[in-house]
Amino acid sequence: MDENNPMSDPDDWEADLERRYPPTGQAKKTAAEFRNYQDSVRASVKEFYRLNHQYQTFDFVRQKRKQFLSLNQRRMGIWEAMEFLDTLVDDSDPDTELSQIEHLLQAAEAIRADGHPRWFILVGLIHDLGKILCLFGEPQWAVVGDTFPVGCAYSSTIVYHDFFRMNPDWGHPVYSTRLGVYRSQIGLEHVMMSWGHDEYLYHVTKAYLPMEAQYMIRYHSFYPGHRENAYQHLFSERDKQLFDWVRRFNPYDLYSKSDARPDVESLKPFYQDLIAEFFPSQLAW
Repeated sequence: MDENNPMSDPDDWEADLERRYPPTGQAKKTAAEFRNYQDSVRASVKEFYRLNHQYQTFDFVRQKRKQFLSLNQRRMGIWEAMEFLDTLVDDSDPDTELSQIEHLLQAAEAIRADGHPRWFILVGLIHDLGKILCLFGEPQWAVVGDTFPVGCAYSSTIVYHDFFRMNPDWGHPVYSTRLGVYRSQIGLEHVMMSWGHDEYLYHVTKAYLPMEAQYMIRYHSFYPGHRENAYQHLFSERDKQLFDWVRRFNPYDLYSKSDARPDVESLKPFYQDLIAEFFPSQLAW
C-alpha cells in the first residue's frame, strides 16, 4: 500500500476492515456493535466515564502535565514497557478483556497483514503504552477512555456527555463557552486535551516517529474529533489533513479486537527488530 496516498473515504475503510477482521470464535460483530455504551455494557465502563467526566478539568490537566511530562518516572525499553503493562485490563473498553500486550499485537498484526509501512505497524504495537500511567499509581479514569479538549465547552458528541454536569468547569464563565481559552482554528498543538495515555505516550515517543505517527498516537482516543467531526473550529488546516491518518489507524485499533489470543513468543523477534529500528534501547518515561 502506498503510504503517501490519502484514503478515499474513512467510512469505506472502516467497513472493509470490519469485514476482514471480525472477532474470532464468536458471532461476527457489526461496526455498530463496537463501542456500544448502552445498558448492556460492563458496569465498570459506565462508572469509569462518570469519574472521568467529573474530574477531568482544565486545572487537573495542567497539574498532570506538570507532574508527568518531565518524563522522570523511570527508564525502560519499548518491549519492557509492554511487559510492564501486561497486567492491565482497560475498564473504559467495552470490546475486550484481553491483556494489553495481546491487544497491541492484534492491532499491529492486522496493520502488518495489509502491507502498511513499518512505522505504521509500530504505531499499532505501541499506541496504548501510555497506559503504564496506571502502574505509576494513576486511576484509570485519568489514563484511558475517549479524550476531548478541556478549557472549552464539552461537545455533546462525547460518550456519556451528561456526566459532565458534575464537572466544575461545566458552568465556568470561560471554560463553558464554545472557544473557551482558545481562538478559532488555533490548531490542536495549542489545545489541552483531557489527560491520559495518548498525550503521555506522544511526549515519550515523538522524537523518534514521523508526524503522521505522532498524530495517530496523540489523537487515537479523540473520538469526538475523528469520528464525530466535533471541535472543527479548533482544527488548523494541518490538523484536518493529518487526521486522515488518525482515521486510517482507528479501525485497526477498534476492529482488530477479538478473543483469539496472538502467539506472543513467536511474534516477539519480528517486533523486537522493528522496535530497534526506530527507538533506542531505553527511553525516559
